[in-house]
Amino acid sequence: MLLTLFAFLLALGLLVTFHELGHYWVARRAGVPIVRFSVGFGPILLRRHDRHGTEWALSAIPLGGYVKMLDEAPPGADEATRRAVFNAQPLARRAAVVAAGPAANLILAALIYAFLGLWGMQEPAAVLAAPPAGTPAAAAGVRDGDTLTAVGGEPVASWTQARWQLAEPLSLGGTVSLALTSPDGALREETLRLDPQPVTPDGPDPVRASGLVLRAPYPVAGELVPGGAAEQSGLRAGDRILAAGDLEHPSVEDFVRIIQAHPGQPLRLLVERQGAQVSLSVTPRPEAGEDGRPVGRIGALIQAERPEVLVRLGPLDSVWHGVQRTADMSLFTLRMMGRMVLGDVSWKNVTGPVTIAEYAGRTARLGLESYLGFLALISISIGVLNLLPIPMLDGGHLLFYLIEALRGGRPLSGHARDLGQRLGLGLVLGLMVLALFNDFSRLFSG
Repeated sequence: MLLTLFAFLLALGLLVTFHELGHYWVARRAGVPIVRFSVGFGPILLRRHDRHGTEWALSAIPLGGYVKMLDEAPPGADEATRRAVFNAQPLARRAAVVAAGPAANLILAALIYAFLGLWGMQEPAAVLAAPPAGTPAAAAGVRDGDTLTAVGGEPVASWTQARWQLAEPLSLGGTVSLALTSPDGALREETLRLDPQPVTPDGPDPVRASGLVLRAPYPVAGELVPGGAAEQSGLRAGDRILAAGDLEHPSVEDFVRIIQAHPGQPLRLLVERQGAQVSLSVTPRPEAGEDGRPVGRIGALIQAERPEVLVRLGPLDSVWHGVQRTADMSLFTLRMMGRMVLGDVSWKNVTGPVTIAEYAGRTARLGLESYLGFLALISISIGVLNLLPIPMLDGGHLLFYLIEALRGGRPLSGHARDLGQRLGLGLVLGLMVLALFNDFSRLFSG
């Protein structure tokens, strides 16, 4: 619980503060006086003033931050101050200051993705299991042991990348090409024909529903009991079980069942050891099971091991990957929002702070790479959401500036702007209520 809370507060504080730093950086270079930059909200705990007169503050509520610019010149201000205030700036400068916040979030996401690409991540290899009969993958000719190497012409190095490339085709339906490598090294291309899938957070996994499923983890021998049947057969810790009896590529559950079903009977094993295949024979020792019947035991801890690949990019490739991934994710987010408005995507997908906090805690437990990926995703969401043309958001201010430009530099009347702000506030509050409703619905139904 404490880790979840800390991970959530760190994510929200970092991302919102970075957003405000975007506004601050461009406003400072435009010459706009900055009254205060606060990390956090509420009562100020610490403060200091820099040489520009800006108050830097640390506030009590660690839920982001804010930048306060001088919008209007105070009474008696000199001419230089009156020209420098935000509302006296040319239209292009005001638009640049407003757009800098969402832009900072998108830049941060690109930097995180670039760092992850340069650092390298261990990801599951895209080695597929035999698809269930009647699924699109079975109809396309996907076979057990195929490795997915490209989706829709885009190369994929891991299952994580493959799922991302499949996200849009699965939700929209249609056809998508799959480049596959068979276990014997043969290359081929198949066409996956998909029906549109409903996008709901509590619905079935659309990738699994298509029949594309990762092959089950390999059983691998762990710690051996001294003098046990496994040790006497020549099995060693780290051996990967390739076959047991007549069953090839057994899952951990299958292997345990086969061992238990052969008490006192020799059983052929084929294992992989340091890249070479070794044939063994093990005779499980009979022991009384829960129902009193004899079951086989070999005296070995059997672990699950899934093939993984290290996805690492060079400096230039990692930067391009960061920019491309951020752009793709931003466009995907906008398309999902549009389909939500049209009713093609469930409004249950709108989430709020409870769900974000839950995922912050989950990714923090998985490790730094997962948590950084989470930060990049939320940073994109903040950037895209703030660019929507809704008054009260940065995009709403940009909409007002666009109207002002189309009117030849004449801004909207104060009444029109106030009306827009009230409508925007109502819409934002409505989305917040919906997000909290979805959060608590998941919380109490799960």
